[in-house]
Amino acid sequence: MRTIRDIRATLLAGHRFPGDKDAFEADLQRALEGSPGTNLTAVAAVIVDYRERIRLHQDPDFDTAVQKGIDLTMRLKRKAQRE
Repeated sequence: MRTIRDIRATLLAGHRFPGDKDAFEADLQRALEGSPGTNLTAVAAVIVDYRERIRLHQDPDFDTAVQKGIDLTMRLKRKAQRE
């Protein structure tokens, strides 16, 4: 995924988290509107962010890692409540 077109195609193909397709367009628009003509750093940041989100979505270990984080959080909350 090297271009905005690539990211859009990947999002349209369903490789995304809920809401990413529309959020990408909105975030890209805000970045474009807020950027001075010669500095597209904010636009680049949006592209990098969504490219990484797509990679996370496609990572087969992502769901397991999220679940481990949730489980750890729950254990820590229970421990704190007992103290």
